[in-house]
Amino acid sequence: MVVNLAIDEGMENTAGTAPVALKRILVALDQSDYANNAMKQATRLCDGQITGIHAYAARLHDRRFKQMEGGLPERYQRESEMEHQREVHEDLIGMGLGLISDSYHDAAEAVAKKADVPFQRLSPEGKNYACLLEEMRKRDHDVLFIGALGLGAVAGSTIGTVCERVVRRADMDVFVAKDRRLNIGDGPLVVGMDGSPKSFGALLTAIDIGKRLNVPVHVVAAYDPFYHYVAFNKISTVLDEEAGKVFRFKEQEELHEELIDDGIAKIYQAHLNVAQTVAKDADVDVVCELVAGKPYQAIRKYTEKVGASLLLLGKTGVHADEGLDIGGNTENLLRMVSCHVWIGQVEHFPPSDVVAEETIMWSDEASEMINRAPEFVRGIARTGVIREAQKQGHTFITTRFVETVMSKMMPGGGNPADAVQQSFERLDWADDARAMLDRIADESVRENIGLRAEKSARRDAASVVTCDHVEPFMAEAALEPAKRDDLVWRAATLARLQRVPEAFRDQVKTSIENFAREKGLSEIGAEIEEEAFAMARMAMCPVDGK
Repeated sequence: MVVNLAIDEGMENTAGTAPVALKRILVALDQSDYANNAMKQATRLCDGQITGIHAYAARLHDRRFKQMEGGLPERYQRESEMEHQREVHEDLIGMGLGLISDSYHDAAEAVAKKADVPFQRLSPEGKNYACLLEEMRKRDHDVLFIGALGLGAVAGSTIGTVCERVVRRADMDVFVAKDRRLNIGDGPLVVGMDGSPKSFGALLTAIDIGKRLNVPVHVVAAYDPFYHYVAFNKISTVLDEEAGKVFRFKEQEELHEELIDDGIAKIYQAHLNVAQTVAKDADVDVVCELVAGKPYQAIRKYTEKVGASLLLLGKTGVHADEGLDIGGNTENLLRMVSCHVWIGQVEHFPPSDVVAEETIMWSDEASEMINRAPEFVRGIARTGVIREAQKQGHTFITTRFVETVMSKMMPGGGNPADAVQQSFERLDWADDARAMLDRIADESVRENIGLRAEKSARRDAASVVTCDHVEPFMAEAALEPAKRDDLVWRAATLARLQRVPEAFRDQVKTSIENFAREKGLSEIGAEIEEEAFAMARMAMCPVDGK
């Protein structure tokens, strides 16, 4: 398989294939702590040669000095003194800037020599970011290592202008040193997975780095089931009855709501399953986790939870259009995470997807059916049908097969009209949950978080929005969640809770605690144990109580 050929010892990488080669590393130098750490990490990974590059803008300095000549103090305005200052400045530009650049290279070469890595120097004249991009376009290097901030860093800075300009325009992989001391391997490598070829390319690069440094690899996929609920509720407030009929709003909402609720989770879980297969083929075990929420926020929280040392992302994602320079989630994560970031350009097409593209045919009727899905979920639906066809061994997709797959992807199974009506009925709110929401001063933020909390409550099949549904979104309002009174669990009751399967334990615990609070209790024990566990079961299975 492709992955084995790319990772095996002694095999050369073809340009643009994953994992990215680490034989020719370009490092941007400026003697800042971030650049110095980028150089250190490059020596730990390089199995070829490192090229250090530092640009000095001699012509820029010369122009700026000439512009300032008329504003120099009076003692410099004499002709002889002005000529002397021009000679001094020309020496500074002609020799001084070169000496500074040489000193940067000397320091970097000492680091490379200590690691027994060959080092060569580049000192072009011009603006830093422009010289870096020009050098990268020559295709003489495999990856760029650069510091997130330079010598001009000030408190509160997250990304320097040179780093931002280069990352946005780069057409090769870029490693960004976000921490001045952190080493790759001080924590796990985390890959952001969205099913795009670049995210699979980042996965193979992570697997390669993980093997080199003996570091575990985590793969996280994030999806946002809350955004679409908010969007459709906002749309419903501006459409009159006639416009709603023309737009076929209820049908659109029904399909989209049900598909997003469960279908998109299955699709992103499928991405993780494919990632696990890719890793297994490379003889590597990876930790996979599906998280819900706004993707860049959910992934950032995951990196903090596991103490990641490096986050690897595709530069653009599955929804990228032609001409997009960088994906929104990647750009936000580059600014927000505290660990190092690897922004990948190399691509990998897992064998299963390649086979699907080449061998699976659609009937005209089936193709027309899938195209009737709303545009923003059409790709998700199509991918789900293709992967189910592969799983079952089909090579021709019919309308009946599409209907069968889609019915599995959509939760519930009750009357669709009832589901639509229910989606527009507003839920009741617990007093403490409403109080928590009312702490948000910004009205638009408060409304958005309120709708997300309602969506969370619906996903739990709850009839009332509680604090547990509001709390996960409060960080978006830059507020700390309201403190809750702690409940005491008696040992016997807590022991019974531990017998609940782990997958459901947190949900059962939350339901029981909510039940105890409604009863005005501060302790959970034998007196309410049976009733509390019964209520928890009903909350989990509200239809049949099983």
